[in-house]
Amino acid sequence: MMRCLGQRLLIVAGVVAILSMNGAVEPVMATSPVQTPPVAIPPGYKLDDYKSPTPPIVPGGTAVTTAQAKALWDGNDAIFIDVLPAPIRPPGLAPDQMWAPKPRRDIPGSVWLPDVGRGAINDATDRYFQTNLSHLTHDHKDQAIVIYCLADCWMSWNAVKRAASYGYTKLYWYRDGTDGWTDAGLPVELVREIPQDQ
Repeated sequence: MMRCLGQRLLIVAGVVAILSMNGAVEPVMATSPVQTPPVAIPPGYKLDDYKSPTPPIVPGGTAVTTAQAKALWDGNDAIFIDVLPAPIRPPGLAPDQMWAPKPRRDIPGSVWLPDVGRGAINDATDRYFQTNLSHLTHDHKDQAIVIYCLADCWMSWNAVKRAASYGYTKLYWYRDGTDGWTDAGLPVELVREIPQDQ
């Protein structure tokens, strides 16, 4: 029994009640935890609000946990691709003014292909993604590929779905990305993006 501001809190057979000073028993309504509605899967690609909760699945790919991503990394037979957008020089910044974008730290051995996870991409970005996937996999569409960015990032969801549309069949979506990886105390390394003109 616990005291609660001059009253006594009773828990009998799982029912919570307050015993007031005059001896009356007043039941307390139990509240259930707030449940968030499931995230809807868009029919095409997610076109905006990229940094928001994602669904648990992705068409054309398999969602993996940090432990599963680590096992794929340890196995050394999967290609890891980061699709986080590259930082853009702020508009209006004078050409002679110094700009130091935040460096990107990735899962070791990853390839950084920025912007391929946007909902709408132009033909040049589409070719860039297809060309790099072809090069990295040596044209083996059944090569294991792990695609990620950050936690709650639709860019990786879009990129998995887009890679599936190119015919790749062994795609893994690491939903928690580098956030989940570093939270687990796993190593990261500095990486530079592969530019689109390469």
